[in-house]
Amino acid sequence: MSYDVYGIGNALVDIQVQVTDSLVEQVGFAKGIMTLVDEETQAKVISVVGETPLNRCAGGSAANTIIGVADFGGVSAYVGKVATDALGEFFLTDMRRIGVAIEVAPGQGQTGTCVVLITEDAQRTMLTNLGVSATISADDVDEYEIKKAKYIYVEGYLFTDESTKGAALRAIELAKKYDVKVALTVSDPFLIDICRDEFWKLIEGPVDLLFCNELEAKSLTGHDDPIDCAQEIHKHTDNVALTLGKNGSILMHEGQVIPIEGVSVDEVDTTGAGDMYAAGILYGITNGLTWKQSGHLASHAAGRIVSQLGARLENRFTPEEIQELMN
Repeated sequence: MSYDVYGIGNALVDIQVQVTDSLVEQVGFAKGIMTLVDEETQAKVISVVGETPLNRCAGGSAANTIIGVADFGGVSAYVGKVATDALGEFFLTDMRRIGVAIEVAPGQGQTGTCVVLITEDAQRTMLTNLGVSATISADDVDEYEIKKAKYIYVEGYLFTDESTKGAALRAIELAKKYDVKVALTVSDPFLIDICRDEFWKLIEGPVDLLFCNELEAKSLTGHDDPIDCAQEIHKHTDNVALTLGKNGSILMHEGQVIPIEGVSVDEVDTTGAGDMYAAGILYGITNGLTWKQSGHLASHAAGRIVSQLGARLENRFTPEEIQELMN
């Protein structure tokens, strides 16, 4: 079987809960960003939440995108490390139920988790304990599986640790060996300060498609105008997908600026919006859609995610809906 997209990232079980701004202040974390924490800290936060219902699903940035590709009807695979515990089994079962191929030997320890605190303004504050997901290495990357893909999709969070970075670079190396295209998401604005030189090296080298948001693009390029940012990045890589939140997105392809409209929705939770946007783009360009059509699908998919709780589509797009969007 060939794959449309083969993803690599931190395999996490997302634990999502709706909270108040005052609770976020009470637990003492910066609102709207991702913070690495230990298991004890996560447990304390969950205890503060009390009896508020929790939603659980397989997650992690790249995993969300790969699941999204499968939800659109694409064929996808994923490499990420979980443990031989109940949460690890839950992650694998959840991914495989959706149709994502994942064949990485579990490790010893604790499966990574991400507690997502969702406030009334739809912002998400993420408290992440990487667990054994941080032990994924180059040895876990299957050369034969990458050879079968049209695109690989690499999560920028992997570049915060030498082992996980080694896995990402090995996947990119193998992709280039077999003429498989490489998509990279820089994942989070805080990563730019840590990995700026590394990201630029990849953008100027093996990366065929870069995903970033407006803050990340401005930090990367030093420009203020999003179009200037997109054009600057496009000087160094073939394709750019730059998201602008409610204002839509900008695609760069073959020297052309392709503006994509935003979709107006009542925001409930922004968790996974960028991940689902990437899924729409990657599904489209690997399944015969134009870049404009792919952006149109991606924008509507991100809008649908924002209007619900969690990073998983509650209502998948039917083939008829996708065709209607294309028309």
